[in-house]
Amino acid sequence: MGAQWKAKHRETAANAKGKIMGKLAKEIQIAAKSGADPDMNPRLRLAIVQAKKASMTRETLERAIKKGAGLDGEAVQYHAVSYEGFAPHQVPLIVECLTDNVNRTVAQIRVLFRKGQLGASGSVTWDFNHVGLIEATPEGDADPEMAAIEAGAQDFEEGEEEGSTLFITDTTDLDAVQKALPEHGFTVTSAKIGYTPKNPVSAASLSAEALAEVEAFLEAIDENDDVQNVYVGLTE
Repeated sequence: MGAQWKAKHRETAANAKGKIMGKLAKEIQIAAKSGADPDMNPRLRLAIVQAKKASMTRETLERAIKKGAGLDGEAVQYHAVSYEGFAPHQVPLIVECLTDNVNRTVAQIRVLFRKGQLGASGSVTWDFNHVGLIEATPEGDADPEMAAIEAGAQDFEEGEEEGSTLFITDTTDLDAVQKALPEHGFTVTSAKIGYTPKNPVSAASLSAEALAEVEAFLEAIDENDDVQNVYVGLTE
């Protein structure tokens, strides 16, 4: 699935800790706009968990929360924008960004897409499922199939981290499923609305040279500071 391929190329693309921390800080700031108390804000709570796993310092974490919640007198002014199109060799992708300067971001994205094809709104999303994506790790020998059935997920697959599971839900069921999973032996590490491809391109159908071009394109996209998520229609 596209989520698995995204994980593989991010391992090499996101090698600069500063970039990782920058993206996590943006997510924390956006989440904190709905409240600075993680006990009352599930999105913020999960963002904090991810930040701690990445070894974000307490000072940086607290500063991001205060900035997002407007507690330091400077409310965050990030805008969510998305772009869609094709990587080389007609591999579809959706790129989600958080930016404080939309004009700058669109100019950078256009340059990055010169080796691919930037599409109009709706040109690619029709070929993706809009779903809830929940990454969770098992406790003991918890069964992902049974957990998916009992918690109300539509499907599941191997997660980004070794041993983890990605539960796929209807967008309206995301919150209910993430709350139910702990009752079935899984600890939720991230939850968001995202995309899975309907008809992914098979990597096996591409030559080694073509696949390298696709991977280089995806790496360049993912390294952009404003890019938060990349959903790719490519499978092994």
